[in-house]
Formats: sequence, C-alpha cells, structure tokens
Amino acid sequence: MKKVLQLGSWLAIAGLAWGAGYLYNARYGGELSWLRMMYERKMAFASEVQAPHRLLITGGSGAHYTINSKVIQEGLGIPVMNLGLDGPVGLDVILPSILPQVHKGDVVLLVPEYLILWADDGLGDRSGQFGIAIGRPGLGNIPPKRFAQDMLMLGNPTLRAVTKSTIDLVEKGKFTGYYSDPVDERGDPTVTKYRTSAKWWELPINKPASKHAIARIAKFKQEVEARGGTLILSLPWVYARRDEKSINNVKKTAQELAKIAPTIY
Repeated sequence: MKKVLQLGSWLAIAGLAWGAGYLYNARYGGELSWLRMMYERKMAFASEVQAPHRLLITGGSGAHYTINSKVIQEGLGIPVMNLGLDGPVGLDVILPSILPQVHKGDVVLLVPEYLILWADDGLGDRSGQFGIAIGRPGLGNIPPKRFAQDMLMLGNPTLRAVTKSTIDLVEKGKFTGYYSDPVDERGDPTVTKYRTSAKWWELPINKPASKHAIARIAKFKQEVEARGGTLILSLPWVYARRDEKSINNVKKTAQELAKIAPTIY
C-alpha cells in the first residue's frame, strides 16, 4: 500500500511539473505560445471578414513577415488576409489549419518556403505540438510514436527558452518571442524585424520539392476547390542562390507546382 501511495505521489508531482511546463510552452511565455496566439488572432480576424471574394495568403514565417496585405488589397480591391504561420509547423499541418477559413469565392495563395517543400513527410519540428496547442491534437496525421514524444516534450521547457524568458522578464518586464508582436486586422505583423549582426546569405537550392510536398499541395487544391475556392501558388526566389544547380531545382519545383495550379515565381 505504501508503494502505491508513493507511486501516486510521484505521478502527481510529475503531472504538476508537466502541467507547469505546458502552460509555459503552449499558453504563455514559450515560443509555441506566441505562435498559437498569433494563429488564433489571424483566424479570428479572417472569420470577421465577409466578402464575395477574398485573397488568403499562407505559408511559413516568410509569408507572415514579407506580405503587405494592405498594399495588395489596395491594388486588387478585395479583402486580403495574411495567414502566414511558421515553417517548422510543416506543410501537412499548415494547410489543414487554415482550410476552415476558406469560403466560396476565396482565392488562396500558398507561398511555401523551400525548407517546407523539402520535407519528405510534410512535418516539421513544431508539427505535433502546434496541433496540440491550438486544440487539434494529431492534426496532419502525426504518427502515434511522434505524437506521444511531442506530447511529452510539450511539458518540458528547454533551458535555453527558460533562460531567454528570464532575461526578458528582468530587462523588459515581460516575456517576448519571435511571434510575440501583435498582428493587425489583416494578419500582418505590426513590427518590422530588421537584420542586425547576421550577414546576408543566399539559400542554395540543392534539390527540388519532395514528392510528398507536391502530392500534398495537389490534395490541398482539391480541398480548397471543394469549399468553393481557388488555389494559386508562388515560390520565393529572392533568397535563392543564383548558381546553376539552384536555378535548375527552382525551375523543376515550379514546373511541378504549375501542373497543380497557376504558379508565380
């Protein structure tokens, strides 16, 4: 009986420790928490915009930080929403996470970063934990073993993250993160992040998009059209190295994407 009570006590302590870690990581303080809040704000703003036609732009952080929805909206004359998220969330989770916002008459512009397109399984470092954080555990068909690992780690803040948060709290009086700045009513960031000490670098495109990424985007087109929308695609070229190998891989990727939907690059 004593051993049972001791085991129960240890389980209770472990549960409390996991819960505290979860609150930090997913609710307030950790990087995932800021991403969750940004996602929820974007979805809330998008649900408030009712119009016969809208342009919904999505992708990773590249889409989030480089899209100027106000300028595009002024040029097109229809509402434009920036639904860009975070590359490590992965293509297989980003796409279904924004799909509920697609309405009849909408145009969806997907701007997938190359690192997203290279993933052979459509998943990234934050795929499983992001789904849990937004209340949709398993989103993107996360394998059970990986899901269990992500669930466990969600209650385990890293030393680096806790150290950063502690310094922020001391120096700024609050927690901050890469996505902690608010977004405006179009989903655009309200703070411009400038390059500081890091030097500019060009991304070598060593391979075209994975077969999985192409297949998932093709499926996404069907899902968008089933909701009455239209899908168009775009490739970011500005970051790519201009050597022959990179150019050829960009062209191969663009050719595959163009078979699915109109592609801008």
